[in-house]
Amino acid sequence: MSIVTAPVSGVASLAVRDLLRGPRRCGRVLAVLPDVIYLEFPDSAPEPRVIAVSSPDAIRLPNAVVTSRQAQLITSGTDAEAGEGRLTAGGLDVRIMRWWDPSPVFGPLSRVRLDHGAAVLARHCQAAEYQGGLSDHHVPASLAAACASGNLADAVEAAELLTGLGPGLVPSGDGIVCGILLALRLLGGAISGGTRAVWLADWLGAAATGYAAQRTTPLAAALLHCAASGQAAAEVSAVLGGMAGQEPLEPAAARLLTGTAGADLAWGLVAGCRAALMLSVS
Repeated sequence: MSIVTAPVSGVASLAVRDLLRGPRRCGRVLAVLPDVIYLEFPDSAPEPRVIAVSSPDAIRLPNAVVTSRQAQLITSGTDAEAGEGRLTAGGLDVRIMRWWDPSPVFGPLSRVRLDHGAAVLARHCQAAEYQGGLSDHHVPASLAAACASGNLADAVEAAELLTGLGPGLVPSGDGIVCGILLALRLLGGAISGGTRAVWLADWLGAAATGYAAQRTTPLAAALLHCAASGQAAAEVSAVLGGMAGQEPLEPAAARLLTGTAGADLAWGLVAGCRAALMLSVS
């Protein structure tokens, strides 16, 4: 029998506002890690259908609820509920008190600044201890080339091939696609002539999310939906801000490149930024 603890307050991403403010829905605990609990909700729930209940020191995913929660007595498969401003699972009871926005907004950006930022991030990726999980695979390079040339058919095909490719809760292919989508939409949309980059992000996002539930893990599918909407992890937003020249890039890149998942995202950000720059002059 689970022991119900006193309710704790939570700060929730606007990405999961519809799920958390809607009617109560039943779900389950998808996975329990030292600093985050993943809760999955059924097909009737609005996207994204996975919520990350994170400690304040954990990576803040775009679908996160941040709280000083207690993870004891919670195991995978435990029943969960979300809705009416509340989140429960086992002995966990979180009341949503505030919201945070996972969608960074950029004003007009300099092409020179972005080109420099992409080059700096690429150097950090090459020197990082962790490399992308698909660094020896040909499909990521094919996707980058198709995006840079504006070849929609080839880009969509490559994005579909990458969805679900690789092991783990978030396969490497999904991380790469998320990075490209975010850079195309958020950076490409802020440079002169960036309309084509946003157009490409729309189509790629639709291709990657259309059958994501059947192609990849529930968490990766949720993150693809977030990226398609321009919603990023806090650490990714910091790197985007660094590439845009709004904050130091080096420390933000160092925080992101602490594992294979971060390396996959960073590689996608570089490819997406370079594609956006190419599309804006073609």
